[in-house]
Amino acid sequence: MSETEERRLGHPGDPRDGALTLGLAARPPFAADALLRFLGARAVPGLEEVDGRTFRRSLRTRTGRVVVMSLTARASEPVVALGVAVDEPTELASVVQAARRLFDLDADPASIDGVLARDPALGRSVRSTPGLRLPGAAEPFEQAVRTVLGQQVSVAGARTFSARLIAEFGDALDHPAGSVTHVFPEAPTLAEARLDRIGLTRARAETVRRLAEAVAVGKLDLSGDGDLDDTLAALDEIPGIGPWTLELVAMRVLRHPDAFPEGDLGVRRGAEALGLPATPAAVRARSESWRPWRGYAVMHLWRAASGPSPPA
Repeated sequence: MSETEERRLGHPGDPRDGALTLGLAARPPFAADALLRFLGARAVPGLEEVDGRTFRRSLRTRTGRVVVMSLTARASEPVVALGVAVDEPTELASVVQAARRLFDLDADPASIDGVLARDPALGRSVRSTPGLRLPGAAEPFEQAVRTVLGQQVSVAGARTFSARLIAEFGDALDHPAGSVTHVFPEAPTLAEARLDRIGLTRARAETVRRLAEAVAVGKLDLSGDGDLDDTLAALDEIPGIGPWTLELVAMRVLRHPDAFPEGDLGVRRGAEALGLPATPAAVRARSESWRPWRGYAVMHLWRAASGPSPPA
């Protein structure tokens, strides 16, 4: 962590419990409100919450200990205040990495917006919301599971299934923070779980189970450290994982900025809202001019699909 990435802002809690706050810098412009609306619409009860300009959630550090981090977007400057209580420096490093990944703080908005704004239709969205981020995954395995749970259902439906999964199989926090009461279950747990208990179809439950098993045994590495094509190929071997899921995992989990789920309903609706031809073939052809930032174009299309709020 360099000095340009963090500044210690103080201790909001008792110093004896390791509570501290760091200022995490983002390159301007930084569309914090749009980011918080996106995450708030998808916040899973028990796991995450958005309170004003603060996003809060549980996660595991590299040591395996569970912490709750809060991320508060500053209104006056491109800085996010990270609040967390840790026991040792290695824990802090992993939390900072998760926070920066989740809020996409290392993006280069000048380069991204510069390319996307060349498109006359997409440019209107870029000019109205400069610095729109592509949220990553605080917990890669978790986000991959949530993507599977979101197949062919609304955002609200995906939240419901995720909340049931956490309540049934997640670990309860010893010290809840606000409405954050649980941490997402680990891969070995879900590999053995009776997922039919939460109302999943047999096929969807089997996809989640096999995904968890592949991660648990090391066959699938979702950290983003490996080769992108190899990771997607391993993911594609799991029954029930199709093109939409592969592209969403590439976008949010593996941080591929050019991932593009051309068949996504929100993408097509966003294209229509911007006055663009909306068939998959037409959207795919138009997207060639958005390379290598098509994942960020998706965020603009999703916003266009339903105004300033994420599509349901």
